[in-house]
Amino acid sequence: MRYSPILYVFLFVFIHTPLLVSAQVAPAPDRTEGEGPFERLIIRGATVIDGTGSPPRSPMDIVIEGNRIVSVRSVGAPRVAINQERRPDEATREIDAHGKYVMPGIVDLHVHTGGIPKTPEAEYIYKLWLAHGITTVRGVSFGGFDWSLKERERSAHNEITAPHMVSYHRPGSGWDQGPVTTPKAAREWVRFAAESGVDGLKLGSYPPDIMAALLDEAAKHNLGSTAHLGQMGVAQMNALDAARLGLGSMTHFYGLFEALYDHHDVQPWPVDMDYNDEQMRFAQVARQWSLVTPQDDLWNSVMDEFLELDYYINPTMTIYSAGRDVMRARNTDWNEKYLLGSLQEFFDPSRTDHGSYFFDWTTHDEVAWKKFYQVWMQFLNEYKNRGGKVTVGSDSGYIYQLYGFGTILELEMLQEAGFHPLEVVRAATMHGAMEIYKPLQKPIEYGVISAGMRADLLIVSENPLANFKVLYGTGAMKLNDETGEAEFVGGVDYTIKDGIIYDAKALLGDVAAMVEKQRLNKAQ
Repeated sequence: MRYSPILYVFLFVFIHTPLLVSAQVAPAPDRTEGEGPFERLIIRGATVIDGTGSPPRSPMDIVIEGNRIVSVRSVGAPRVAINQERRPDEATREIDAHGKYVMPGIVDLHVHTGGIPKTPEAEYIYKLWLAHGITTVRGVSFGGFDWSLKERERSAHNEITAPHMVSYHRPGSGWDQGPVTTPKAAREWVRFAAESGVDGLKLGSYPPDIMAALLDEAAKHNLGSTAHLGQMGVAQMNALDAARLGLGSMTHFYGLFEALYDHHDVQPWPVDMDYNDEQMRFAQVARQWSLVTPQDDLWNSVMDEFLELDYYINPTMTIYSAGRDVMRARNTDWNEKYLLGSLQEFFDPSRTDHGSYFFDWTTHDEVAWKKFYQVWMQFLNEYKNRGGKVTVGSDSGYIYQLYGFGTILELEMLQEAGFHPLEVVRAATMHGAMEIYKPLQKPIEYGVISAGMRADLLIVSENPLANFKVLYGTGAMKLNDETGEAEFVGGVDYTIKDGIIYDAKALLGDVAAMVEKQRLNKAQ
């Protein structure tokens, strides 16, 4: 079946663009933060969570030369004196990490940098990411085509204070030949994108002939692929259809439930359904929970085929979690200090701001989302248990989710789904790196703490395996039995990217100052 260009444009308009187009945020200023890299940095006495799923070990010394880990060495046993004979020496810089925890930097595979007016400056977003131990982000996309690639290169050369940036783009972006409406144009755009230096494709639920052309050409150029299989096209391109054509991963849940329906081929929308009414769109999508039977033959056959295809799932559960309890999302601990007023205004119910759809959100809607998550989480946990790769993404900047904080919430939600904390860390680190490197057909260079890996790490004073809340910028609330007062503990101490040490709490201080400055400017 052929599709007209007009119908194509209607069906596959970029889903995550706000209904009112916003301008690109200001690029980050030149870097002034961070120490290093060093000739020989040694992190002393840490408890190491290496990212592979292996249990923690302590005390360990980690030796970093430049931007590479060269040694991870056991220097004794817990609760006894350090064996000084085992310790590497000749450090040019040391970090005392006795009693602290070190894990690989977090890899967030679904991010955007927003737009004006909600987030005027990229610096705000980058510092929130780094302050939460996020050392690699995949933009889908970060923003405009040329802007994204330039920011990626500036970060790669450590010219800005930002995580490493992997740049995926929508077909048709960056060139002057209009939207991609035919298989021929699809292949031409992929070749253009590869020559321009993009890392991969962010796809929608394209017609089969165009999807096949995009993915086949991307494979020829070692470009990665992920897809938001949006509801305007999912009836002809669900997650299984796309995986069979070579899609590397899916993001969100779109297309997954549609591949699992027992008695329908398309979602049985109400007769007054209007997709452009976002409250209706997001309320109704959760009703899919009742259309799927966990662990039936179809459930298992879809999972089997995903496993055979080595299909990655990047669920981004955090971004829809407000649907389960909008009051909680609206009143989080970090909003007062770290949420820009302009971003709060974007979050407030609106007919035009994407994802700001809580006009008349009901208990019925929240119950539907809770039931939806039960089915979704069961699939993800079973897929993981059978060897499938589930990774971490946040999509923050929408639906009451703040950059950095939303990523840590995703870790908590994976644990809620049934993942052991070590499996959560593996999803957020090693498996995230594996998804990036798979299309390159190369071994990973980060995501694990071992010799030869890039020095991308986070250091935190509390045990994240005991409580992922200690990774939030606010830390976690805990009673101090000596004073009888509740206090906040944790928060990332240091984020190390490319061997450069960033004081995570100082970065959060910069963010708080930006929030206060905007507040004062508005008051004047």
